[in-house]
Amino acid sequence: MNPSSLTIHEAAQALREKKISSLELTKDCLARIKKLEPKLNAYITVAEELALKQAKEADAVIAKGVPKSPLFGIPAALKDVFCTNGVRTTASSGVLKEFVPPYDATTVKKLKKAGMVLLGKTNTDEFTCGASTETSFFGTARNPWNTECTPGGSSGGSAAAVAADECIYALGTDTGGSIRQPAAYCGITGLKVTYGRVSRFGVISMASSLDTIGPIAKDCEDAALIMNEIAGRDANDSTTPDVPVPDYTATLGAKDLKGLKVGLPKEYFIKGMDSEVEASVRAAVSQLKKLGAAVKEISLPHSKYGLAVYYVLCPSEVSANMARYDGIRYGSKPAKEAKDLYEYYLNARGEGFGDEMKRRIMIGTYALSAGYYDAYYLKAQKVRTLVKGDFENAFKEVDVIVTPTTPDTAFKIGANSADPIKMYLEDIFTVSVNITGVPALALPCGISGKNMPIGMQVIGPQFAEPLLLKVGAVYQRATDWHKKKPKI
Repeated sequence: MNPSSLTIHEAAQALREKKISSLELTKDCLARIKKLEPKLNAYITVAEELALKQAKEADAVIAKGVPKSPLFGIPAALKDVFCTNGVRTTASSGVLKEFVPPYDATTVKKLKKAGMVLLGKTNTDEFTCGASTETSFFGTARNPWNTECTPGGSSGGSAAAVAADECIYALGTDTGGSIRQPAAYCGITGLKVTYGRVSRFGVISMASSLDTIGPIAKDCEDAALIMNEIAGRDANDSTTPDVPVPDYTATLGAKDLKGLKVGLPKEYFIKGMDSEVEASVRAAVSQLKKLGAAVKEISLPHSKYGLAVYYVLCPSEVSANMARYDGIRYGSKPAKEAKDLYEYYLNARGEGFGDEMKRRIMIGTYALSAGYYDAYYLKAQKVRTLVKGDFENAFKEVDVIVTPTTPDTAFKIGANSADPIKMYLEDIFTVSVNITGVPALALPCGISGKNMPIGMQVIGPQFAEPLLLKVGAVYQRATDWHKKKPKI
């Protein structure tokens, strides 16, 4: 077995037992990157020199004793929206193509303290706006299961890198499904956390009331180990609540799911979804029953409005967040000369932003404008409350909700490029979770006839990440879908 194919917990044990060094592990990941990147384009920046230096330092510490963190000396990748001191951070945009931050995001600081070896920064849709990485200034990332297909978005590069063993784990962001959808498309495990559970300080914003940070990993145990390091209150992020951080690994040893109540929302098993996706998710639910869970049908009646709500709120917040990129305070200077400040702004933003960013900025600006604010943004916020109420009511009856992660498997690159609405529909099962602020776990539950991964989504109430990871870990011990690897 190649060292790069190990999970965090397997690699940590091998490091403790001196069966492998951090340097060997890092070199193997870098060799995978060199071999596969011409096909995958999962990375924007590979920090080879830094990674080798950090690995050697980790080995020196390990030689003196056992480090406290199981992440110590483990090579990882970061979605290219996490500010990294001295390492380029672009948000996959022409506006920031040469930006090198002078500081680390809070999550990066925490992972560095835990002993992370940083391999590099992974590809994403521009400013995380997209479902396929096709909006990236640096070109589209590709799915290691089939390089003609997308790895999903916006954390597509992170998911592809983990699935292809170009790193042991990665961090992503999830604003409308950007961790869960790529995890489903690439056959790995991804956790969208409760809003505010992980600090967003130093992470380039997309939509501030929806953005979350989370792990992209090879299994639920790895996701729990990452959460133990990154979750918690941060004085630099006022949205992080002062809620105690549990040991996320404490629930993983459960032998069964007896007493667990699972809800199946009828609105999420819809006409038009891929029949293999539905069959795989229903088979996974049957497996949960065998493990002791009780399953009942529930209703989330306002979920049908979730996508419409999201695509009013999200562009509105994108519009506000993108206003700072004017080529003066933030962003690259335009190549064209301007006769006045107004033309300078037009040139800077026109040259720097891609088509999808321009589309969202225009939609958001329109929705926030004086004549339309009440009709669009305010109305969307009211419907958001109704969607949130549906989930709150459902969690009075059940412990978790199980749905497909996506309505189909990974689509071909270019298939949805000419139809923004069709692209937005890829988020139909994920956006309501961001609207309500609750956590959700995506994990593999099948393989299609075309040999593409299928994912299911397990949703819980606020701060129920330990429960979701327990459900996922018990399911993964009973199945081997998460152990399937792309042949690349």
